[in-house]
Amino acid sequence: MINEQIRDREVRLIGEDGEQLGVMSSREAMKIAEEAELDLVKISPKAKPPVCKIVDYGKFKYEQTRREKEAKKKQKTVELKEVRLSPNIDSNDLNTKMNNARKFIGKGNKVKVTLRFRGREMAHVNQSRHILDDFAKALEDIAVIEKPSKFEGRSISLVLTENVKNK
Repeated sequence: MINEQIRDREVRLIGEDGEQLGVMSSREAMKIAEEAELDLVKISPKAKPPVCKIVDYGKFKYEQTRREKEAKKKQKTVELKEVRLSPNIDSNDLNTKMNNARKFIGKGNKVKVTLRFRGREMAHVNQSRHILDDFAKALEDIAVIEKPSKFEGRSISLVLTENVKNK
């Protein structure tokens, strides 16, 4: 809220230099802001009494958006990458998939390893579970199991994430 939108009876006023001007009526604060040819901006509305500051509103808004953009840049988004396997996968193909998963985890992403069953492969689910265990064991130097293997429909999947202890 700025200028005439501030309807509070009393406000704590902070000057343009950042010094405390004390508690006063909102009309007095508005007069002081007009004399300085600046705006009265409510900074902390939940405080008792609310805190207002004398600033150039356009500059204040610009600084605020710049700070938000800067904070957004520093955020790291973690993606969930998926590696699909089949029960009759060859060792070379498995190594390639492990290398891909290693790259994903190295970049800070989580990896969902899915073992998909098609047709008659469903009859040999228990014999194929070791593929996921071997996959997780091969990557245990850089990854830990976030979600253990779980049977979902025609596939078994587990989620690996970066091992924080190795950093």
